[in-house]
Amino acid sequence: MSVLNVSSAEEYEKYINSEKTTVVLFAADWAEQCAQVKDVLEELTKVLGSEKLQFISLNAEQYPEISMKHQIDAVPTVIFFTKGSAVDRVDGVDIAAITSKSKKLAESASSAAATGQSLDERLKALINKSPLMIFMKGDREAPRCGFSKQLIAIVNDTNLPYETFDILGDEEVRQGLKTYSDWPTYPQVYVKGELIGGLDIIKELVAGNELEATLKG
Repeated sequence: MSVLNVSSAEEYEKYINSEKTTVVLFAADWAEQCAQVKDVLEELTKVLGSEKLQFISLNAEQYPEISMKHQIDAVPTVIFFTKGSAVDRVDGVDIAAITSKSKKLAESASSAAATGQSLDERLKALINKSPLMIFMKGDREAPRCGFSKQLIAIVNDTNLPYETFDILGDEEVRQGLKTYSDWPTYPQVYVKGELIGGLDIIKELVAGNELEATLKG
């Protein structure tokens, strides 16, 4: 297995929409750094050897529409796709980031295959992990954004039991949940498997003295 060179837009679409997670290098022949990144990807194909991961290379200048769609401003850029959706990216030559993200996605694909769970099944299981479930940046002990910090402070005041999930530690869940729940931002609050909303909704419930009743379901 090695890095595959894409020879048509149709071929590119076929790769990124396949069951395998696809690592795409947007490159140009004149840029030396692209060859360096491609060498790294070649090594990763050998090291990871995953049936769940494939590596492809695309000439960004030959396919301007694809490059514009993914906002490729410079080469090399590496984008990671899961079933047609871009789940992560690395702009420029950052070997450590490309390697760690590839390994993480390979592990994620392997664990999903081992449990036989689809992403939707996994998301559903996580949402129902606790009657009150919060998906956020960081966790209840250490929120990693202002919105998450505000939300946790409000929920803590209710003294209700709840669980949190750190979306920064799992890119597949982070991107997948946006689509699954049709809610583009974080934090997200779920009660008994149903999406309540984000910080703004929680603040509205506080203002209307409805928060505790809503969080109890």
